[in-house]
Amino acid sequence: MKFIDIAKKRYSVRSYKNQKVEPEKLEQILEAAHVAPTAANLQPVHLIVVQSEEGLSKIGEAANIYGAPLAIIVCADHNKAWVRPFDEKQTADIDASILTDHMMLQATELGLGSVWICYFKPDVLRKELKLPDHLEPINILAIGYSNDETVDTDRFDTQRIPMSQLVSYEKL
Repeated sequence: MKFIDIAKKRYSVRSYKNQKVEPEKLEQILEAAHVAPTAANLQPVHLIVVQSEEGLSKIGEAANIYGAPLAIIVCADHNKAWVRPFDEKQTADIDASILTDHMMLQATELGLGSVWICYFKPDVLRKELKLPDHLEPINILAIGYSNDETVDTDRFDTQRIPMSQLVSYEKL
């Protein structure tokens, strides 16, 4: 499948079947994260894979994961992150987002649905998962088999701003 086809096929799944994600598919998703680029290749990220009912319930105290059988907590490791010297911008959250995108698109290619969750209570998640201070939960990627019907891959023609508003070209 071409990359653009995978990108158009992906959508936010908010209803999952009660079916576990196969270990070999999880490994491919994690491999996609492993090969994702990070600033200065410092890899200031840590992933927490949650599949048990108890673990998913703990996450449920902080966020709605829509009944997904698998959640990956994507954390930034602030002890390892690159910092831009001109304005002190730390890139750990950006690096974590790149990993999340890679995993999300890999899940789509494998026939799985996902939803990128940023609406969560970080203090509750930190407490429930006993996260050390240097790890910041950036997002949760819920993954599983979708209950939804497939979506229209041409939906972007009407659901996105026109390319003319998205892109501008330099004027010399």
